[in-house]
Formats: sequence, structure tokens, C-alpha cells
Amino acid sequence: MKIVVIGTGYVGLVTGTCFAESGNDVTCVDINAGKIERLNQGEIPIYEPGLTELVKRNAAAGRLKFTTDVAECTPEARCVFLAVGTPMDEDGSADLTGIWSACDSVAPHLEENAIVICKSTVPVGTNRKVYERLKETLNREVHVASNPEFLKEGCAIDDFTKPDRVVVGVMTTEAAEVLEELYKPFLRTEHPFLVMGLESAEMTKYVANCMLATKISFINEMANLCEVVGADVNEVRKGIGHDQRIGFQFLFPGVGYGGSCFPKDVRALMATASEHQVSSQLLQSVDNVNKSQKSVLFEKIKRFFGSDLKGKTIAIWGLAFKPRTDDIREAPALTLIDQLLEAGASIRAHDPVAMENVKSVYGDKITYCKHQYETVEGADALAICTEWNEYRTPDFNFMKQQLKSQAIFDGRNLYDPQKMFARGFFYSGIGLKQPKST
Repeated sequence: MKIVVIGTGYVGLVTGTCFAESGNDVTCVDINAGKIERLNQGEIPIYEPGLTELVKRNAAAGRLKFTTDVAECTPEARCVFLAVGTPMDEDGSADLTGIWSACDSVAPHLEENAIVICKSTVPVGTNRKVYERLKETLNREVHVASNPEFLKEGCAIDDFTKPDRVVVGVMTTEAAEVLEELYKPFLRTEHPFLVMGLESAEMTKYVANCMLATKISFINEMANLCEVVGADVNEVRKGIGHDQRIGFQFLFPGVGYGGSCFPKDVRALMATASEHQVSSQLLQSVDNVNKSQKSVLFEKIKRFFGSDLKGKTIAIWGLAFKPRTDDIREAPALTLIDQLLEAGASIRAHDPVAMENVKSVYGDKITYCKHQYETVEGADALAICTEWNEYRTPDFNFMKQQLKSQAIFDGRNLYDPQKMFARGFFYSGIGLKQPKST
């Protein structure tokens, strides 16, 4: 099948590459000529494990191409996927400028039976507006479908090739049949191909992300309560996680969620609710809890050293919003950096892959260290914001010698509090019971 994917971000590049891997003829289009040039040279503009190898293999085989020319590749395409960004607008709603631009660029070149499939996360009703826009432009009936993505950054290849389910919203049986054929290689383990209406598919994406965001904010709020009453959130988490109605996924307390999906999608669904005069108290609370949770580490540091942090140097491990990605959008580490800089502290930071992205934001306002241990040399304390595996079993003896106050503020609960106490550290996690001497 000949496929065109508009947009070469996380979703577009993974989608196009995985479809090429299953034998299709795929062309990825982007208006950013520099990005297309890099891709044609085998350079991947994002960090996603396993993606580089797949891109190079399929490009070499001629199944995967990159271009800025929509007119060149669209006329022969059976499926045209829109995978452009829908960033958050000032009022929290989704900015659909990219969708309308992509829609207008492909319209003049669509073949009679082409299906335009929206992969981007868009507010309910957008796909029907795409249909109306294309129909008006072409003065004929068109096939439009919604196919929301459920990819986790850092695991996107596996999520695409081994999906829990594939959701498509369609207006015609023909569109459903074509998409089912396209996804068949990825559904050999009998995971469902779910066909529904356009609006239901759009809503499914938002509801899924908002449900997961709710679990994160809920466990974070409970973790903060545990810490105050003397309970240990790790013990509580086990106590509720084994309840099959609840489960363990997304019940890991921390310094809040970030990234390109959860913050944006929670606020976008709130905006949709407001547009239809529907109360969204729960979503508002989820968002509020997450915003305040991003300040937890700073408040702990301030309580330990006092409100005046001038002259203090804080080491930070982890800058990406989660491990296995270089994405720093809405990353909790950025909130901590802003607060520490405003308080007059100096910062020495490390992340395995995200430092260049952070440098583009902060420049020389903070110090970037090539190795995690460089950050603690002469630092007053260490703050951990991202649970990269290389941070899980560090050289504690070296760290103790280097940290002036032997203080670690762990936003991801990587270590055992009792063991850290025995090693001579002041250790403060999220929702953990403080150890006592025995």
C-alpha cells in the first residue's frame, strides 16, 4: 500500500517507519527542510530506542522516503496520515493550525479513493470538520478516519508493532476495511481492531490519557498524605495495586507527569468541556495536583537549607520528563531548575540524552556535566527528577564524599530509605516514611 505521512515528529516518524517495516511504500513529509535533509542522511532528529535502525533499514530498501514536496507523493497514496503537532494554546485548548495547513496541502492531490486519517490528537469534532473542509475543497465525497495513537515515548516501536488495541473512527465501511488490512500484520496475537464513530475515536484518546493522568495525580496526592501521617506510600501502593480493579500501572509516586500528551490532553479536554458548558472539576483537580507536585522537591530542599539558597549548589540527575526519551516538554526538572535559579542557587545537571534540549532553553545559566558523578562534586545536595536506569545503583561512597551535606532529594523513590540512612545520607523521597535509628 502506498502511504503518505504528514509530519515527522514522534508520532509521524514512528508511524511511517513501522508501516514501511511491514512492507508498505511510505513517504514522510515535513515542511522543515532541515529535518528532511537530516533524515535523508540517516540522522534521526528525535531520541527513540530502536528507531534509527528501522529508519535506515527501510530507507535502504526503498520502502521509506522523506520529502518536503506534498504534490510529489500524495497523488498515488491510498492512505494519507496527518501526524502534525497540536500544541496547547494559551487557553489550554488544542492549536489546530497544523491540522488545517496539512489538510489544505494534501487536498488538491488526493486520489479518488484516498483516505485521510488523522493520527494527531485532536478535539472531538475535528475529524468531521476535516471531512467538511475536504468535501468543500474537492466538491466530492471523501474518506476521512480518526486513528488515535497510544504510543509511549521510549517504547514507541513496541507499542506500535504490538498494540493492546487499534482504534479507528470511520464514516464508511471501505475506510474501516482498508485500515484493518493495513494494521493486520500488527494484530496477529488477536488483539482487537476496534471500529467506531469519528467522535468516539477522538474521545477515546483523550479519555485514556486523562484516566492515566488521574492515576498519577491521585497517587501523588496520597503519597504526600502518607508522608505527613507516617505511612509509606510504597507499602500502600502494594496494598492497593494487587487489587485487580486498580492495578499497579501508573501508580508510581513522583514529581508529577510531563511530556507532550498528559498535560496538553487534560487541559484540552477541560477546554472542550468548558466549550459545551460541562463541569470538569475532576480534570481541573488532576491538573492542579500535578502543577503543585512539580514543586515538591524544591519545597523539600528549601525546608532543609532554609529559604535562602544563595551560594548553594544543587546537582540534578535527570532532565527529560521520563527515561528513554530526550523530550523535555513540561518536564518536572524544568520547574525545579526555574525555582532554584530564582532562589539564587547554582545548578549542575546531567541527563543521558536530553542535555542539548535543556541547553537550548537555559544556555549557560546552569552547568551541564558529561557524567552523573561530575554533578555531585562539591554540590550541597542532589535532586533526582528522572528515573534513568544508570541512576539506580550509583557509587554511594563516592557520592557521600562529594556531597557537602550528604543530602539526596529523590523525586522518583529510587533507593531504600533505611539503607540510605544507614549509609549516612539525609534521604527524602516522595511519600516515604522517614527511617529511624535502631
